[in-house]
Amino acid sequence: MKIIVRAGLGILLLSGSTNQIAQAQGKKKQKSNTPFRWVNQPSKAYADVPIQHKTFRSQSMGMDVGYCIYLPPSYDKSERTGKRYPVVYYLHGGRPGSELKSVGLSSFIEKAIRSNRIPPVIYVFINGGPMSHYDYPQIENGQGESVFIEELIPHVDSTYRTIASRKGRGIEGFSQGGRGTTRIMFRHPELFCSAAPGGGGFATEKKISENEGHESDRIVFAEGYNAYDIARGYARSEKQKQYPLRILVHVGTKGSNYENNLAYMQFLKQLGIEYEKLIVKDVPHSARLIYERQGDVLMKFHARNFSDASE
Repeated sequence: MKIIVRAGLGILLLSGSTNQIAQAQGKKKQKSNTPFRWVNQPSKAYADVPIQHKTFRSQSMGMDVGYCIYLPPSYDKSERTGKRYPVVYYLHGGRPGSELKSVGLSSFIEKAIRSNRIPPVIYVFINGGPMSHYDYPQIENGQGESVFIEELIPHVDSTYRTIASRKGRGIEGFSQGGRGTTRIMFRHPELFCSAAPGGGGFATEKKISENEGHESDRIVFAEGYNAYDIARGYARSEKQKQYPLRILVHVGTKGSNYENNLAYMQFLKQLGIEYEKLIVKDVPHSARLIYERQGDVLMKFHARNFSDASE
């Protein structure tokens, strides 16, 4: 098993736009009082963020669903040549979902592409639904995973010049999105060649596994619908040989989920599932701070996997 450990290199200065987004996203009172919506229009605070806000019509729910998309600078220029681009789907943290939650990371992606540190790539920031990347039929229109897999991905592939196969498709997320990334990558390895779950709450996933789907007295998921049982199923199935995943688990040493990420990586090792790991020293539970210090590692991980898959 290939293991890579990288420590932090130091904090970079934030851009003004990234600071604005961090402030907009970091107001916990506002977050807790905001009702879930499948479409969330960006405010003026997002004006300098290099994303476009779009919607598609969900046939299963009969309503519009929002997403944000980052298109590299060369996208429009290459229209005549028909050039196609790989896509990374980014799963936000927190609950409930919003397509705006993680878009500040696009500033790091833009800088990396413009400075030629990574090849051009599309990033899609999804809305994970009311239970953030879970299918939860107890809530009306609560099928977060199914809307993503069955409707958003086909919409993106039919609307933009993507490499519309697993060899050009990656998935990444942090915190709640790290949990979602892990479940989805093992449930649908035929869709993704590259996966980077970060800071996932794997202690909660373990609790769900060991308590017949109960995250709490109030929240109950389908039995087996968790990152532990799904990984076991993947390890036992032919899918692991047919659709081998390249996985990079990333977490900060000061993060609240650091210890349970180490435990989950040990669990993957016991299952014989290969992975790489990125441990970022002295960073708390924050995707933004991980991107400040080691975002290039994550972006280059996906780029390398796309390149290898296309050979």
